[in-house]
Amino acid sequence: MSNTFFDAVKNRRSIYAISKESPISDERIQEIVNEAVKHTPSAFNSQSARVVVLLGEQHDKLWNHTEEILRKIVNNDENFKSTAEKMESFRAGYGTVLFFEDTNVVAGLQQQFAAYADNFPIWSEQSSGMLQFVVWTALEQEGLGASLQHYNPIIDEAIVAEWGIPESWKLRAQLPFGKVAAPAGEKQFQPLEERVKVFK
Repeated sequence: MSNTFFDAVKNRRSIYAISKESPISDERIQEIVNEAVKHTPSAFNSQSARVVVLLGEQHDKLWNHTEEILRKIVNNDENFKSTAEKMESFRAGYGTVLFFEDTNVVAGLQQQFAAYADNFPIWSEQSSGMLQFVVWTALEQEGLGASLQHYNPIIDEAIVAEWGIPESWKLRAQLPFGKVAAPAGEKQFQPLEERVKVFK
């Protein structure tokens, strides 16, 4: 069983070449997200994670908004070419998972457990990172490639307005996904002896 788990961990890669196809149904995608949200751990069982899944035209809207916002920031067509290409590569996908943390939940825990108040935002981020990894890996297991993006906070206002997201939901990451159109390149690893210490 542990080999199966680590095979899934090893196979999860950042895939940037994705297409508007999915080897699984929309219902299966929702089931994966539901299971991940339900079972990913959180500090004090806070369950502060919130997720929005955008498919089809809704997925396209996200990357159209993002491109429009970034174009205004760059304000130079020549310099924007590489960013436009990146936006097109995300838009070429089947869908996007948006990861949020509910700041009201975090604030409530800070009030309830004042001694740990400074830690709850940190623990919230850690839990969000675990959820992102679980969803990403589970989608890969189903034949979907994905890459984790962070255009927050510059797109937050547009997302709140477009999809009526509660103000207390803080956007943490975006995961565009789709059928793999080209595999990831070879991955380089730093020496483990420089990264891991064991004391007996």
